[in-house]
Parts: sequence; structure tokens; C-alpha cells
Amino acid sequence: MSRALPLSRKFLALAASSALAAPLALAGPASGAEAGAYTVTPLTFTVEAGGRTCTVDADLYRPAGVDAAHPAPAVLATNGFGGSKADGSTDAIGKAFAARGYVGLVYSGLGFGRSGCLISLDDPRIDGQAASALVDFLGGARAADDGTRADFVTQDGAGDPRVGMIGGSYGGAVQLATASVDRRLDALVPLITWNDLAYSLAPNAADRATPGVFKWQWANGFYLMGEGQPLLVPSLDPSRINSLRCLHFVTDACDTVRLLNSGRYHDADTRKMLDFARSVSPVSYLDRVKAPTLVVQGRSDSLFNLNEAQDTYERLQARGVETKMIWQSWGHSGGQAPGELDLAQGNLETSYVGQRVLAWFDRHLRRDRSTDTGAEFAYHRSWQSGYGTAARVPALSQKLYLSGDGKLVDNRAKVARGSREYRNWLVPTSHSESSLAGLIGLPDPQPYDVKGTYLGWTSAPLTAPVDVVGSPRATLRVVSPRTERVQGSGDAADKLVLFAKVYDVAPDGRKTLVDRLVAPVRVPDVTRPFTVELPGIVHRYETGHRLEFVIAASDDAYSGNRGIKPVTVTAAPDDTGVLELPVVKGQVG
Repeated sequence: MSRALPLSRKFLALAASSALAAPLALAGPASGAEAGAYTVTPLTFTVEAGGRTCTVDADLYRPAGVDAAHPAPAVLATNGFGGSKADGSTDAIGKAFAARGYVGLVYSGLGFGRSGCLISLDDPRIDGQAASALVDFLGGARAADDGTRADFVTQDGAGDPRVGMIGGSYGGAVQLATASVDRRLDALVPLITWNDLAYSLAPNAADRATPGVFKWQWANGFYLMGEGQPLLVPSLDPSRINSLRCLHFVTDACDTVRLLNSGRYHDADTRKMLDFARSVSPVSYLDRVKAPTLVVQGRSDSLFNLNEAQDTYERLQARGVETKMIWQSWGHSGGQAPGELDLAQGNLETSYVGQRVLAWFDRHLRRDRSTDTGAEFAYHRSWQSGYGTAARVPALSQKLYLSGDGKLVDNRAKVARGSREYRNWLVPTSHSESSLAGLIGLPDPQPYDVKGTYLGWTSAPLTAPVDVVGSPRATLRVVSPRTERVQGSGDAADKLVLFAKVYDVAPDGRKTLVDRLVAPVRVPDVTRPFTVELPGIVHRYETGHRLEFVIAASDDAYSGNRGIKPVTVTAAPDDTGVLELPVVKGQVG
């Protein structure tokens, strides 16, 4: 069951202007930069990237007093998907850091704004190489098209400028892509970005080798936004046009979206899709990244969830790269909280994340070795002020068992024998979110599940608060004879699809889907147990509340099952499903 997303040109314009609605609108200090504190010079660069000659449109921010005799380190940044150097969440980066004494070079990513070439999804061989050419400019090895040279950037060697990068979403992944092809980068701050685009757009929380469940709202929204760029920013530049079948993306990107929308996932085609999506993702090239990296991800983000940041963080740490991670409140799904990073309001110095960013650049760009760059891991807590910190992401620490009577119990001996069944309909019967609602200013109904199309297991009321920080994990076994008969067809669409999630149930019965997040699963083989990694959360269950674990047949933000596939879940003390939680305070029991 696949669905196309009917978005209008009005949506495209809104999306481009809002740059994903994330509040990464970096501005100067709250008091405002003094007039003349920096100059802004528009520049263009002609670069070779991916076999095409591309024009890159950029602005150079030069602080007052910075010259060849008094150089300064540089900050390089580009836009989120659909944006440009001129939107509020991009040009403010240049203003913010120029006001603080850094040279800024802010550019429109390839295929966006007035930059040429196709949208290639932050491919290191294309977008990374284009950004590397801008590093050449900052290092004095090349001039802009008008002959301008940057002889006022601090150098660590001939042609080796001291430069960091910062940006969100599409402007986050490009940092890692650039660092994978250019080791001159000295510091990275990627915010709310992806690790594995195959997981982002068609996640399978049980097995990444099996095609996942199409996140049709997000994927089609971005696809239309990208294909609409020639309409939003008309240009005669032939490098911006691919073909009538695939107007503005590289061909593999269009083919991937078409395959996902088709609802047919035959093995060979699926392997090609997964290979492409991962080739433009950090998961495929992090082994080549050596720049110190401060990973920042948002709790409220169904596009790029916390698991993506954790995967990047842990992979870099395992290789010995200096890496720290922050889970802030906001992401692509909203979630802005008072006091959080929102530099349009001038809070770089006063927000926790802003202070950490400044410290990261002070340490690695200004080389102030006395600067404390903060905790290894920090996370925003909505239930109290200040960030929680830890030496590492909390481990799974409590097991709960799925009882046959619908209870979630803390001991196998409490598991009641029994079985329960749900079945899907031919239309979605569960709602987690309207993925683009916040982006275009539309209301979003509260999450719900239709009776008979899901199963839930609920704990006893808590006797004290319980804090969960990290990714819950569930080990499940289901029975679905209809699926068993067709799951070996060679088309992954015939496999069983289900959605796992955790609710917070208040004493009055009101249910809250934690951060509106779900774990889509395409079960590899219904005759075998499978393990589901749920999206990371930071959540307090208050005294008197109950935790509910749910598996549902569908979700209207995703594609679903092909045909009706009834599912039975059985339980016995020695053989039942298990939910594991990363609990940092309290106990569910």
C-alpha cells in the first residue's frame, strides 16, 4: 500500500523558506553586532563535481580588523534541504560567527538557490568535493570567480586553513561528506542529520538487511521540494537540469523514490536502492572522517531520530575520533523548548547547546586548550531545567515481559499464559503524526490506534518516577500463517509489516505517544523471533502513570501491509516477548 503526497507549489515555497522549520537561525549576540563589525561579499566559484561543472553561490563574511597580518579561523556552512545561502537559517550562521571574530563562508548547496548542478543528497563524491573546493579558497589555493582571495584566514600549513563547519539536516550531513574527502577540516558540528538514508526513508527497526517500511510523507515531501527548485529559483543554467523524467535530482535518487512508491521490493532492485541510499550516507564513509565532531540531534524528530546520531557518535568514537553528543529538544518534528538553542533570539551564549558549540570551536579553531568542551553525552530533560549528562549513552537496564493477559510485568513468573490477535485493514488504522504538519503550519490529530488492529501491554501504576534515556528494545515472536505462505516470494512487500511504540498512560487514561515516534518493522521471517530497536527517547514516567508497549498493524505516515495478514501473539512464562528499557532512575514494576 503506497501513497503519493499531493503537495502544492505553495508547500514548496513554504518549505524552502522555512528550511525544515528547525530553529537553526543563528544570529549575532542579543545586543546585535555593531555596524561595520563585518563585511559581506557575494562570490561565485566554478567547481568540478560529479562530472559536471557547477557554479557555487556564496557569501564571504569578514570581521572588522581581520587581514593578512591579523588572520582568523573560518566557519563554513550551507543550507538545509530546500534552502539557500539567503534563508534565515543559513545566512545567520555567517552573521553569528563573523560577529564573534570568525571568517564565515556561507554557500547555497548544489542544486539549491543560485548554485548549479543537480541535487545529489550530500554525496561525498559530489557535494563533498564541491565543499572541498571552498576549503581551497579559504586556504589561499584558489580564487573566487572574480579574483577575490582569502589571505586573512588562519593557516596550519600551506593551503591548510583552520576551518570548521556547522549546519543542520542537509547542511549537517555535508560536513561529514566533506571531511571524508578533505582532512583539512578541524571541527564539525552536524545538527539533526542522518547516518543511513536507507534507514531514514524506509526504516526497518528489526533488520536493516531487509527492505524497510516507506516513510511516504517525509520522502515524497522532500522529493517534490527538490524537483520544484527550478520553479522556485528559475535559472538557465543547464547543469541544474537532468531530464524530464528526473528534473533536478541525480537519476539514482529519482529511481529510489519511484521504487519506494511502487510498493514492489524485488531483491535485485531493492539491493540497488539500499546501496545507493547508503553510498550517500555517513554510514558508508565515516571510517574516513577524522575531524573532531560534536553531534547534535533532536528528541522531536521522526525524520532523523536519535538512533541515527548515536550510530554516528559510536562509530566515530570506536575509531578514536574526538566526538561528543548532545540530544537537544527540537528536530524536524518541532519540539522547541524555552531556553533551547534558537539563535534568532540571540542565545548562542545563553543556551546550553550554544555554549557547547562555542566551546567546541574555541577549542579546535582558536586552539584554546583550556576550554572545557563539556560532557561526553548530554540530553535535554523536559521535566526539569538543565541537561542531564553521562559518560556514555545509558545501557539497557530493565526487562519487562509481555503477559498473555495484556499486562507488562517485571518477572517471568508473573506472565499469564494466553494468546491475542489483531488484524490489519486495507487502510491505515493507527496515527502517530502527520509528518509535514509542523512544517506547513497544519494541525495534527492526537495519535490513536483503532481497536482490533493493535495489541498493547500495560504496566502497573508507577510508585515513583521512572526516567528512560536511550533506545528501548523488544524481542518478539508472532504467528501469521498468511504471511508465512507468501514471505518467500522474492518481493519483500509480501513480508509482514508492524509498528512498535511506547505510550505514557496517565491516571485518567489519557495516552501520550512518546515524542510521536514509532519503530516500523518488516519482519524478516515470521517463523523466527526478531528484535526491534525502538527510536531513542528521553522521557519521565511520573508517579501513578503506566507504561504501555504497543504493536500496531499500520501507521498512516508509512506504507503498510500487502493484503490482510492476521497476527497472533502468544505468551507463557518460559516463552514470551521481552521489552528492555534504558532506565536511569526508578524501576517499572
